[in-house]
Amino acid sequence: MKSLAREGDSEEGATARGAASASAAPGTGPGLVVMDKTLRPATDSARIPSTPSPLALHDRSITPRHHAPRPAPTVHLNHTESTAGRNPPDSTERRTPVADTDETGERAAKRPGPGGGILMGRPFGVPVYVSPSWFLVAALITWVFGDQLDRVLPDLGPARYLVSLFFAVAFYASVLVHELAHTVAALRFKLPVRRIQLQFFGGVSEIEKESETPGREFVLAFVGPLLSLLLTGAFYLGMELVDPASVPGVLLAGLMISNLLVAAFNLLPGLPLDGGRMLRAVIWGITGKPMTGTVAAAWVGRALAVAVLLGLPLITHTGILGPGTGDIGGMNTVMDALLAAILAAIIWTGAGNSLRMARLREHLPELRARTLTRRAVPVENTTPLSEALRRAVAAGARAIVVVDGHGEPVSIVRETAIASVPEHRRPWVDVSTLAQDLTDGMKVSAELSGEELLDHLRATPATEYLVVEPGGEIYGVLSTLDVERAFVKAMARPQS
Repeated sequence: MKSLAREGDSEEGATARGAASASAAPGTGPGLVVMDKTLRPATDSARIPSTPSPLALHDRSITPRHHAPRPAPTVHLNHTESTAGRNPPDSTERRTPVADTDETGERAAKRPGPGGGILMGRPFGVPVYVSPSWFLVAALITWVFGDQLDRVLPDLGPARYLVSLFFAVAFYASVLVHELAHTVAALRFKLPVRRIQLQFFGGVSEIEKESETPGREFVLAFVGPLLSLLLTGAFYLGMELVDPASVPGVLLAGLMISNLLVAAFNLLPGLPLDGGRMLRAVIWGITGKPMTGTVAAAWVGRALAVAVLLGLPLITHTGILGPGTGDIGGMNTVMDALLAAILAAIIWTGAGNSLRMARLREHLPELRARTLTRRAVPVENTTPLSEALRRAVAAGARAIVVVDGHGEPVSIVRETAIASVPEHRRPWVDVSTLAQDLTDGMKVSAELSGEELLDHLRATPATEYLVVEPGGEIYGVLSTLDVERAFVKAMARPQS
């Protein structure tokens, strides 16, 4: 099979554990001139193993609205190598319950789509969804709290489970208030919020940008626990107005304690908890280096994960939290250990993901459209595919752009389409039948880099983009696959 690439067409810079991208210099020969339209050869991207898609990543600094299309096969001289990237997670997530995590790393399981569950409303213009997993937790809370009510208010009978269900709904309503506090602060700082989701272990606020200053980071993290503390105070005041042995008194007491626990847990100074974000902001402000703050807060978070794993079962077993906590049921020891393991896993994973994404943000500026762009050869729409491939090989190009009679680009020949045409049929297939028409979003400035480049690609998902100079001249073609590869190389580099 003929190819759009020649071995040795690109240079990979020497890097430790892989560079963010190879930056071979553009061709030094004269530009290709076709019908008075100059096509400037662009730098070829490095060939790197299949990687996850950066356009599907969720982070405070890079959170996609769309998943990137599946990468196209790469056509080589004698074979076609298909690449299928694994999509990691989506968004800066602030999870609240018991643990207000901010999952900024890769997703181990497929995240819910834009809907993410049942749409409950759009406060402040941000959609709020309830995940199906919430119903499982609501049922568990109803059962456990119902048994507790039977001890305190035995006269309720079966009606205690209705009261328990009301408590479960009220508790998650307070979690929603916690998340709305993060959301309002983010919107105040002009940080877009994709959605809020109530799920298994609390709530998730998906904030799509990183805070610009440590002060804003501190405020953004602190407002959630602050609201939980204010709710704790409000429920305490409400208890003063009712009989403690009544249904309202028991409900208010339960909500006061649960919100106090939520606030206290989230104020623990380790990532990915709110307290960890606050610690990160403080260290960032002192050192002027956000990465230093992230590393310190993440390692504190890992220490917290170990402490929760070992300490929570011990605390509940010894009854430190109060009388009766050690004899709730025959399965209490197993349940305590399981709960501790889940919380520890959430904290440990979130801390690691925070480190990973901080390292990515550190190297993100290395993603440059000019560096990653492939050389391209312009052809007319009636040019046979075999002739277009011959010209591409002769010019050392790895992409084909279809131009009109005035030399203006109108479409890009897709790599997947080329790979699907048998070699013996290529002389009889026009390139126009394999090309994708250009839209405004598929034209990328050669000057774009870093987050600005990823934002542009997320806004208009495609497999290839036409890269143009500020004056409108064709520079080359940018493949989503090349961006993905360079993205993961950037993440693999050791921190500076």
